[in-house]
Amino acid sequence: MNAEHWSDPENDAIVAVYFDMLKDELAGRAYNKAMNNRRLQQSLGRSKGSIEFKNCNISAALIGFGLPYIGGYQPRFNFQMALAEAVSRWLARNPMSETVSAAEMHPGFAEAPPLFFGVPPTMQNAPPPAELSQIEAIARRFDVAGRDERNRSLGKAGEERVFHHERAHLAASGRRDLAAKVRWVSEEDGDGAGYDIASFAPDGLPRQIEVKTTNGWVRTPFYISRNELEVAEARRHEWSLVRLFDFSRNARAFELRPPLEAHVSLTATQSQAAFN
Repeated sequence: MNAEHWSDPENDAIVAVYFDMLKDELAGRAYNKAMNNRRLQQSLGRSKGSIEFKNCNISAALIGFGLPYIGGYQPRFNFQMALAEAVSRWLARNPMSETVSAAEMHPGFAEAPPLFFGVPPTMQNAPPPAELSQIEAIARRFDVAGRDERNRSLGKAGEERVFHHERAHLAASGRRDLAAKVRWVSEEDGDGAGYDIASFAPDGLPRQIEVKTTNGWVRTPFYISRNELEVAEARRHEWSLVRLFDFSRNARAFELRPPLEAHVSLTATQSQAAFN
């Protein structure tokens, strides 16, 4: 058997074992990597080192999919797209198993520590071009942004996290009066306002926050609607986008302010069809 080429059944087998371990890790349950490696050696006829390396390849592929990965398998790139196809097949068979449930990930949003806001992605903090190219190719091919957009439980959990963060931040700033007025607009009034959270700066100026959440890495792409873009443009001094990433493991954030074109490339992905 070719030491480099892995067949689809082999890739499917190791991806399934990887996801079993990942679910245990995210849930804080113990698992045995060495035992799983031995079992795969027996079933696949692969060496211990080959299996370890392939698991590191899977970690790299999961970055492209906007998903968390096992910390003990540091990403190794330059893998074949067949491995990403195996990940996609697993996700198609397990649509409700991509992550631990929001309640299990974060049992108490109101008691959660303040979010850490870091620097938004730029060309200066980008990974090596070859790695970035492979990650972006997976994200485009498998519509990672669309999957996050359709995951309503993930989106709602992220909005709730930011809602409680805003209230806690204002209270810590001595503005409990404003903290009591923060509103979760998308939950109370429904979508359509062009933002999710109505909050305030400590000086009392209004803030309108659109929240985008992913379990993936800091550069995972996201969708933004035409309405959200229009509201961002019309209310430049009040509107901002809070991007939550690595949500299932250690939620972190960064903030983007209009004009969004200064931070991201906006690409039209669909057109509305109207009858003549």
